[in-house]
Amino acid sequence: STSPERAMTSSITPPARLSATIITKNEARDLPACLASLAFCDEIVVVDSGSTDATVAIAEAHGCRVLIRTDWIGFGAQKQRALDAATGDWVLSIDADETIPPALAAEIRAAIETGANAGYRINRLNIFLGKPLRHGGWYPDYHVRVVRRDLARFTPDIVHESLVVEGKVGDLRHDMPHQTYRDIDELLDKQRRYAISGGEQRRSRHKGGVFRAARRATRTFLK
Repeated sequence: STSPERAMTSSITPPARLSATIITKNEARDLPACLASLAFCDEIVVVDSGSTDATVAIAEAHGCRVLIRTDWIGFGAQKQRALDAATGDWVLSIDADETIPPALAAEIRAAIETGANAGYRINRLNIFLGKPLRHGGWYPDYHVRVVRRDLARFTPDIVHESLVVEGKVGDLRHDMPHQTYRDIDELLDKQRRYAISGGEQRRSRHKGGVFRAARRATRTFLK
């Protein structure tokens, strides 16, 4: 016969495994802080698209599983590759310039153990030129970042991709710091790259026209 102690032990559900996924290219400056904040995760998957700095070496030194995928086909598809490579029950999708404070880490762990939702949104606190932005449409800045791996996928967008979840999505309370731009040159360079990619994406989806352009410009200005 089975003893009560053995029966109790066998009925205990093991804790949910959490994978963190990151896509990188030349992120040696920001990656160490990001990886250090992910110590609470069971696995870290890094998909690199051809870094020429120390990004890959830093990731490997932190025990990450690194996959090299240089055939760049957009942010959505690259992040989906990272999601597909993860083995955890849950996945935290994070960028190299973001970090998870201890309070948020504990909240994530508690949330995935409840099983109440299929995913969770995290509120980003954007840091611009060293200062937090809490106004001007930059805050609050909620994004789905924690998901059940078997119930989520990334949209295939070249830029401005998002996680789609099959099921209920909840909100986490603690903020996630995001180092957006440290100087004006970095801002202008990123805006240029995103404008080119975003323009190609919009051209493939929307019809043009003077009236449509004027309406979009006015709406963006008012926002």
